[in-house]
Amino acid sequence: MQVDIQGIMARLPHRYPMLLVDRVLKMVPGKSIIAIKNVTVNEPFFNGHFPGRPVMPGVLIIEAMAQAAAIFSFAEEDGSCKHDISRKAYYLVGVDGARFRKPVIPGDQLQLEVTADRISKVICKYSARATVDGAVVAEAAIMCAIRDLDEQ
Repeated sequence: MQVDIQGIMARLPHRYPMLLVDRVLKMVPGKSIIAIKNVTVNEPFFNGHFPGRPVMPGVLIIEAMAQAAAIFSFAEEDGSCKHDISRKAYYLVGVDGARFRKPVIPGDQLQLEVTADRISKVICKYSARATVDGAVVAEAAIMCAIRDLDEQ
């Protein structure tokens, strides 16, 4: 199943400049996702990272993978969202084995590939990797926590 930017915004609370997923190419609810982040020179972080030699910060690549994970973790079998995102928070709480293999620069299309290792009502674990033109640029095991905003 594919999801456009409107569907992504319905599933994630993130907005500019922190929304880091542009399109979902393939999603298996509760299992995996392949999504796209188009990297442009207009990204606000390129002003300081680095002037004259723009490189996407690794932490933002990890964040993009975590956002992609949230999209399929909250999806029902029919693709609809199982949670009211205004009442839930999805926090990145762990990153293990992160490796950055190649710089991501303006003009690249980052393909985010995330697979669920374990999803529960409170903690989710994933295997994630990002590629550009088929070459792995980053990979990590990530862990996210789901919290009810009414309980915080």
